[in-house]
Amino acid sequence: MARGARGGRPAGPKPLVQLAAAAVGLVFLVLGVLGFVPGVTTDYDQLQGATHHSGAKLFGVFQVSILHNSVHLLFGLLGLAMARSVAAARVYLGAGGAAYLGLWLYGFAVNKESVANFLPLNDADDWLHLGLGFGMLAFGLLLSNQVGTGGRLDRPFDRP
Repeated sequence: MARGARGGRPAGPKPLVQLAAAAVGLVFLVLGVLGFVPGVTTDYDQLQGATHHSGAKLFGVFQVSILHNSVHLLFGLLGLAMARSVAAARVYLGAGGAAYLGLWLYGFAVNKESVANFLPLNDADDWLHLGLGFGMLAFGLLLSNQVGTGGRLDRPFDRP
């Protein structure tokens, strides 16, 4: 079997789970940057740090703040870094999906006008987080079901 230039893994295309993690990370990175661009973010003059009083909205729909945009940037960088291995990509997509489902639940539980809504979140954000949560979990669980399988018990952190 042909080996890669570094001699470790066989040469060939990256597994789909790694490509999905990289794509999700890139999307988050781009959205984090766009959250700081006037015009793409409406009411940009109302962008605030970490409060529900931030009136800025990405694409005129999703309420954002400096903290919210920064979280997108960091989550995007994390996705790109973790896409380098199958195990890390699965963890990124699985844990990230679970985190976004938790954020979806938090968005429904929190009073949108209270100080507890520090990200801030609006109803559009809540529904987006639901879709992201299920989508990321599905990518993490379904795109790597043949990777790392063999004659032994399969543990995600043992994968290349």
